[in-house]
Parts: sequence; C-alpha cells; structure tokens
Amino acid sequence: MKAEIEIGKDVHDTPVLVDVEELLATRLLVQGNSGSGKSHLLRRLLEQSAQMVQQVVIDPEGDFTSLADHFDHVVIEGASYSPREIEALAGRIRQHRASVVLALEELEVEQQIRCAAQFLTALFDAPREHWFPALVVVDEAQMFAPSAAGEMAEDTRRMTLSAMTNLMCRGRKRGLAGIVATQRLAKLAKNVAAEASNFLMGRTFLDIDMQRAADLLGMDRKQAERIRDLQRGHFLGLGPAVSRRPVAVHIGSVKSGGKNSATALTPLPKTDAEAMGALLHDSLKEEAAEPVRTPPPSPPPAPAVEELAQSMADSAEPAQPEGDSPAIPLPQGDIDGVLREMAAEDGASFTPASTLFRTFATRCRERAIPSAHVDMPAFRRLFAFASAGVGRLDPEQRERVEHMAENVAEDVLAPYLAIVVAAAEGRASPDEDTLARVYGTASPGRIRRLLEHLEKTGLIVVHEDFGGQRTITVPGIEEVVA
Repeated sequence: MKAEIEIGKDVHDTPVLVDVEELLATRLLVQGNSGSGKSHLLRRLLEQSAQMVQQVVIDPEGDFTSLADHFDHVVIEGASYSPREIEALAGRIRQHRASVVLALEELEVEQQIRCAAQFLTALFDAPREHWFPALVVVDEAQMFAPSAAGEMAEDTRRMTLSAMTNLMCRGRKRGLAGIVATQRLAKLAKNVAAEASNFLMGRTFLDIDMQRAADLLGMDRKQAERIRDLQRGHFLGLGPAVSRRPVAVHIGSVKSGGKNSATALTPLPKTDAEAMGALLHDSLKEEAAEPVRTPPPSPPPAPAVEELAQSMADSAEPAQPEGDSPAIPLPQGDIDGVLREMAAEDGASFTPASTLFRTFATRCRERAIPSAHVDMPAFRRLFAFASAGVGRLDPEQRERVEHMAENVAEDVLAPYLAIVVAAAEGRASPDEDTLARVYGTASPGRIRRLLEHLEKTGLIVVHEDFGGQRTITVPGIEEVVA
C-alpha cells in the first residue's frame, strides 16, 4: 500500500496525490513568484504528511512556526543558540526523530545562512544508526544555494552551497529528502535544482525563469506561456512522486496559517488626522529614550586616555634594561602627557607605528623631555596599554594584567588588553567597533579573525549565538576581578 497524500485537485476535480515514499527518494523543487502560493503549497504538503514522516523546516521568515499549534513540531529559534548548540540540536533531532521548524527571522541574512548551513551539515553528518527518513524543507532556497556570489562573504557562500549540495545530492542515502522552494529559478544554484526529480511550478513572469521551468516540465516555448497565466495557488506538477505527465493542480486548504500573512484588506481606523497625529507622538520621546537591547558599548577612547594618563603618572616604575621579560613598565614624567595627547587624536590607532614613534620622539625633543630609554618595541607596547585603558585598573589589577600580557604578540596586544580591562572591570565584552578602533582597522572580518586567533592561542574563550550576542571570557581574569 502506497503512502499517498492529497495536495489538491486538477481541472477535472480529481484528487492529485503525492507518493511520500517516492518523494523521499526523488526530492522536490517548488518555484513561484512572491504571492503565487509557494508557502501555502509547502504547508499543505507538511500538514498532510505530518503523521507519516519526520519533518525539518528551514524557515527564514517565520511562516511555518504555526505548525506547532496544530501538530507536534518543535520551534527552534536560531537566534537563541550558539553554532555548537545548533549542531548539537541537529544531532538530537535525528536521534529522536523530532519534527522541527528552525525559525531564523530574528537573524540578519548572512547569519541566517550560516545558521542554516551548520544545521544542515550536522543533520547530514549524523551517525549511521540515526539515518531515519525525514523531509527537509528549505523555503527561499535561493538564499541558501545562490547561483552567484552576491554580497555574502565567500566562506559563507562555500559553507551554504556545500550544505545544500549534500542535502540534495547525497542526502537520500542518509534518509534526508530535500524539498526546496524558490522565487527565482535563475537565482538557484543549478547543481541543487538539478537533483530534484519532482517539480511544482507556480506563476512566474520573467522569461528566463519561465524557460527554465518549461524545460524542467518538458514543455515547448509556446506551452511555457501557461506558467505566466497561473492563478494564486495553482501549480503545474510533474515527477515520479506526483504525475508522469504535467498536471495542473489547485492546492487544497490548510489548518495552520502563516503568522506573517497580511494580504487581506482590513478596515482603516476611523480617526481624524489630528487625533492620529497625537497618537503617533504620544510619549515618543520617552520611547526613544528607552535602552536598545544590545550589549552596553565600551566607553569612548578619549575619557579612557585621560584616566590612563593620571594613573600612569601615579603607578609608573623605572624601565628595566634586562630583557628576559617583554613586559614594559609605564613611563615616568611628562612622557605621560605626550602619550595622552597622541592617543587622544582622531585616527591615532590607524597610523603606522613607525610614524607614531617619530611623532612621539619629535614632541619629546620639542619639550626637552628625555625619551631615549623608550625604543620602538617599548613604545608599541606602551601605546597598546594606553589605547586599552589599563591605567583605569587599581595597582593590583594592573600588575596582574601586565603579567598576563607579557607573552602576547605586539600586533594583537591592544585589542587583547581592551578585552582584559573590560572583563576586569566587570563590563560587557567590547563590541566589534571598539575592538576595530583599538586595533586600527575598519574590517569587521579582520576583527572576527583576530578573535579566532586569540581563542586558538588560549588567550580568550568566545561564546557567540546566531543572534550576534557575544560573550568573551579571559582565563585567569577571575583573580583580577577578585
């Protein structure tokens, strides 16, 4: 007996059936412009097969979370978990055969892509004993398997293409049956689309998409005009799990509804312009003054330099010539004032160290300040301490931080010290903008690589969820805080 479900009726009011077992072996591609009814079709397919097979839905817009209101689906909010937690969840989903919806709407596009890619890869890499059959539905698949590079980072593109290719090309032997839905066939990677043997094509207007859809359905150019005239909720189906010949199907009704649906007209409020203006401006200033749900930013560099200069003058020790230890004591005298001025200038951290050192030496000569004991390596470390705000710490904390920084490379010393100082003061980890300013770069990618380097060398431990909330801990900093 076949495991068949009804997705709708054809023009003769005859039920159009989908063989779920055949679908697991041959995969499905759904295409249609926005408003053509793709999400409705996927929802119908999921609802009808919910009691037959495990289902995993990659949902970038939060359209399918309402399945949990009517079926046993578990909603996983991608923004609430770190990458390692997402991977662990994927393994447990395969182990326990749970039907889930991975909701990604709270993430930015590139974070959505990375989260989905790691999730799909973990599903694919599950142990052999957990290779149970499952439908894996990926809505807006052109995001996760783009035909062109677009604006996403190259490593993100490689990661997501690998995950989607594994799902569609090699997933069958692992029990994973990919169902991908896209608005534009031309934007979907060809090696992903080509692995589907079943097709449901909805309304589309662009010639390139119509031609590709017609080619997949075995239609000539004249017959392809039918695709442009399809009504909302009407699709042309073909494939071993649907029909051996192209069939027109009107998708049936569903129980659950999309939470993001707002297509129906509703009456406008009966409020005049004056009352509406008052309503819009009521308590506006108070609402705008409410804090945003983001980690508190690190303090701006200028106040930090002011405090630093004072503390440097209070706690300085003479320089020690012997050099087993790379730690550089803070300078004495009016050198503090020169460093304070330089660090307070806009773009100081973006200036080459050699230029800064020449400026430092010139200003010391102009003011008759002895600076011969401060060579180039010493200056670079002193400037890193100044930029990070080490001078704000009490003497005991400062001594401990200087000891922790002894073996840290000069090129990463300033951002590392900024992280240590924030942890010692009990503040939130510095954000990427703060670290970039201290590091002297405008590249967010370089800061991410910097954090990866510091973590690999054991200097910090980074925990970041897909919502962008990052927590950085520093081994040994408990002694500083205490």
